Amino acid sequence: MKFIYCFRSEWLKTKGSSASWLCLIGGFFIPLIYLIVFIVYHKTINDYYPFFNPWRKHYNELWQNMAGFLLPMGVILASSLIAQLEYKNNTWKQVHTTPQSFTTIFLAKFAVVLFMTFKFFLFFTIGILVSGIIPCLIFDHKFPLVGFPAYGFLMGSVKIFITCLPILAIQFLISLKFKNFLVGIGIGLLGLIASLIGMSWKYIYLSPYSYTAMIAFPGVKWNFNIYIYAFVYFLVLSGISYYLYISKKEKG
Repeated sequence: MKFIYCFRSEWLKTKGSSASWLCLIGGFFIPLIYLIVFIVYHKTINDYYPFFNPWRKHYNELWQNMAGFLLPMGVILASSLIAQLEYKNNTWKQVHTTPQSFTTIFLAKFAVVLFMTFKFFLFFTIGILVSGIIPCLIFDHKFPLVGFPAYGFLMGSVKIFITCLPILAIQFLISLKFKNFLVGIGIGLLGLIASLIGMSWKYIYLSPYSYTAMIAFPGVKWNFNIYIYAFVYFLVLSGISYYLYISKKEKG
């Protein structure tokens, strides 16, 4: 019960914050571009048919544009912003004087980051639907010719979500460790750019920043279970983050 109250308190802090706006704008950014292009050129996803499954083609194109750079960059920014809320307002000491254990505080903050990422995925999925349906209603006066494969797209989104978990964990760790917001952003950006440049390196799987790009780019091949690697990285980095937070003498 204490965790629920703590989570609710932490979630309220994000209302109207930069991280919250980042999820909203970032989630609808790529779908909005596609919607505008469809309307300007009087195109719909039905134009893909019968050569491609309209929804699958639309879904894959949007995720390829999102997952390569914008998704990991958004996770880097959101994770850093949420953890930095207390540093920015100088309220860490107030948080630690509340009748809650350090474990509860840590888990609540970490859960907020996870839920914020989930919210971004929700906005992006809504954007995919809207950007596919509206042009069809305007120009074809009917819904897309193929039904929306909800289960397939849900599983695809879950896989992409798993690949971005290591980035979330390492950025949360860095942002708790360093008070300066730019340190977390700088390390994350360097890690992401270095991973994109080194995609052809045979040991690129060692970089947790490379997994979303591997999913995004069809030409990239890997001979390992990317989802197991991502989940193990996530668990290890989360454990390290928790230990460093608990053992830190001066918390904030």
